[in-house]
Amino acid sequence: MTGRRTPPGVGRGPPVDSPVVQHRRLVLTFGVLSALFSSGYGVMFTMLDDFRDAYGIAASALGLVVAAGFFSSFFAQVFIAPLADRGHARQLVYLGMLFNVGGLVAMAFGTNVVVLMLARVIMGIGAGMALPAIRRIVILADPDNLGNNIGRLLAADVAGFAVGPAVSAVLVGPFGIAAPFLVIAVATVACLPVIIRVKVNESAAANHPQTRFAFDLLRSRPYLGTILLGSAAYLMFGTFDALWVLVLSDLHTNEVIANLGITLFAVPLMLLGSFGGRLAQRIGPFRLGSIGLMFGAGFMFTYGQLPSGIAMFCVSIFHAIQDGMTVASAGVAVGMVAPIDRQAGAQGLMGGVQTLVGGVAAITAGALYQHAGRATAYTVCAVAMTILVAASLACAGRGWSATSHQVSAAVATPA
Repeated sequence: MTGRRTPPGVGRGPPVDSPVVQHRRLVLTFGVLSALFSSGYGVMFTMLDDFRDAYGIAASALGLVVAAGFFSSFFAQVFIAPLADRGHARQLVYLGMLFNVGGLVAMAFGTNVVVLMLARVIMGIGAGMALPAIRRIVILADPDNLGNNIGRLLAADVAGFAVGPAVSAVLVGPFGIAAPFLVIAVATVACLPVIIRVKVNESAAANHPQTRFAFDLLRSRPYLGTILLGSAAYLMFGTFDALWVLVLSDLHTNEVIANLGITLFAVPLMLLGSFGGRLAQRIGPFRLGSIGLMFGAGFMFTYGQLPSGIAMFCVSIFHAIQDGMTVASAGVAVGMVAPIDRQAGAQGLMGGVQTLVGGVAAITAGALYQHAGRATAYTVCAVAMTILVAASLACAGRGWSATSHQVSAAVATPA
């Protein structure tokens, strides 16, 4: 009995060498690499008490170690990342990996504040130069699926940060402080052979930007609007991270609930990141982002009014789901409004500003909570978020509902 042959392409997925498969492989590869960058920070963040107890480093000095990484990352994102738009995207990824691995090894064996601070600076520079280059590579490889791919990178970043504490919990006890840092360093090196084989679209010399940095993009009202939108999100994150454990502790909430809240807040961002990115591209990132952030401002205000930590925990679940569906909007908006040959600089400048805003928000929220109380700290955050969102929409103008790269024409219009 002769069987009927299946016509080519029927009942099968796309060919292994098809553009669709290549794009999926590229996003997956760089998503894993992005997760490794953020997991290194996740490990460091959760091991500050180990450094204090094992090496006798003061808490204030450890705060400087954390802050040094933020400032070095800001520097790299603003001043080094734009080189990716000038034909050096792959080289910046390689160099960022090298810096990150070097910083992780130094963090593993550092026993004093000077070495740890130097390690954190090196890690910050590595991530700051590599991550905008990664976004540029992913955006240019498949611009039609910008939202989905930016959402996946966001999900990978959050997943990496969330995995960091788990890696520390498993490895530090039996193998010591150095173990989690060395494991992530080895995993990063293991990615190199895969990264080398990925095809990267570099800019031709004739298409290189005329300006070295991305500050001139701030003359574009839509791009300035994306900066304000992203800043509102990081104002919320910085305040939430700085206050959550302190507030729940002062409300005599079980420590398990406090820690579980941080973990659960990350889960929707991981699961809904790509969906949120697609949604932003479909209905407009300014529209979706502004709606999400206004709900976020409402949640932040509510945290200042609730009577117990359990009530805050319950509200945070809805807050996390809402953020998971909307927080990718700022990254998608940058991909839409920035010129295609300026993506690394545009993404880097926004990332640098977000880093600074998040750090300033954390410091401000802590001071307000200590001197003026919980309600004031959360209310100030909610009001500031509302102002930033309103300013963002004003800058976006008629482009607030744009859903395609047509909005990029507005970049030529100075503010």
